[in-house]
Amino acid sequence: MSRHCLSDAEPESVHIEVHLPGRLAPERLRAAFRQALLAHPRALMREVPGRRHLRSFAWELTDGPDGEPVSFVGRGPDALARARARALDDCPPLTLSPPMRLEAVETAGPEAGTVLLLTMHHTALDAPSGLRVLATTAEQYAGEAALPVPGRVRPDRSGPTPGGTGREVRTRPVRLAPDSRPASVRARAVGNGMVQIDLPVPPRAARTGDLPPWTVNDQLLVATALAAGRWNVAHGRPAGPVRLTMPVDDRPRGTEMPMGNGTRLVEVTVAAEDPRDAELLLGVRPDPAAVARLLRTTARRTRALKSVQGAPMGAGANLLTAPLLPVGVRGVLTRGARRAAASWTSTALVTNIGRVPYALDFGEAGRATAVWFSAPARMPRGLSVAAASTGGRLHVTLRWSRALLGDAAGTELAGLFEESLTATGPTADEARSTQDNHKGPS
Repeated sequence: MSRHCLSDAEPESVHIEVHLPGRLAPERLRAAFRQALLAHPRALMREVPGRRHLRSFAWELTDGPDGEPVSFVGRGPDALARARARALDDCPPLTLSPPMRLEAVETAGPEAGTVLLLTMHHTALDAPSGLRVLATTAEQYAGEAALPVPGRVRPDRSGPTPGGTGREVRTRPVRLAPDSRPASVRARAVGNGMVQIDLPVPPRAARTGDLPPWTVNDQLLVATALAAGRWNVAHGRPAGPVRLTMPVDDRPRGTEMPMGNGTRLVEVTVAAEDPRDAELLLGVRPDPAAVARLLRTTARRTRALKSVQGAPMGAGANLLTAPLLPVGVRGVLTRGARRAAASWTSTALVTNIGRVPYALDFGEAGRATAVWFSAPARMPRGLSVAAASTGGRLHVTLRWSRALLGDAAGTELAGLFEESLTATGPTADEARSTQDNHKGPS
């Protein structure tokens, strides 16, 4: 699906950014990254050229990288900003193995150290795959095997789940309103913009039984919906149901983790069950009781969706990817179907890796102090929100298509998101109660 819809104007790149307190030896890092690729041979892939007349695209595995995927860039004051811009605008080609590159940027000043930027072509690899390669690189660099990584365990949800499957609301979702630039200016805009937010991990909600009423992932979904709704109201669009695409990944996180795109996409409708709550939610200060009701509703929907197995991208995608027609013909059909379904596309993509399960310990260069990542933000959706937590901090990246938002507007939307995420947290009394219930080591 991704391969059929690639566009130079909207690169399909995933970027992972790891901050280290120390410096890295260039040749040692190159050797460690090469060893990590050999340890995960499915990452050493490239597209077989010249197959548009055949019935499927094909990958081929290589014995090693086609070139040198690791580079060290300058130490200038804007070196990191330039590297981030490359991660968003310059996608590694699918025709070279591996479809990823690793850049190391040495930083100075109060946050002196090294920033590793791994950029991948999302058609071939996703963020969890990239993190696994970086974790193996750290092990190779430090010369020490990492501790075993526990598997992904989801709570047992046998029996009926309240709230159905999360697909009960099928009204057309709202689109994020474009900024105030003329339509002709937006039409000529290319690439993505990005803002990174560093926040404390939201306090855990007090448990009611075996499970908390909602998770940090539910808070991220509700915060995104509130930010989109408040943005639209401020830009003259009526409120409506927000539908968010959420990747679900059940792969193991150990060395046996399969490389590639291992997630299935589900859509969560984030809308109040009581229509009277809409006004309470979208005010300058969202009503805490209405927010709590929306969090509980969203939590029921996400639990149901995570427990249901299905096609990674739905039945429609299975039909469009079936090798019944040549690739070129199916590409035309896929792009046509994408345009026809534009108004039904979800409002935004929300990807939450959660707590990064790897130490990312590079020996004398230190352990990761922050891990950011971002996902593509192609139109017609035009917005992605990505989150990961490290060391008790929540690292959130908002990425947007410049055909939808300019950089100033994207920064304003990021401020709305931060306010909305704060609104999903407990009140002062609830926070004290939660702390009393969770005293002791976390």
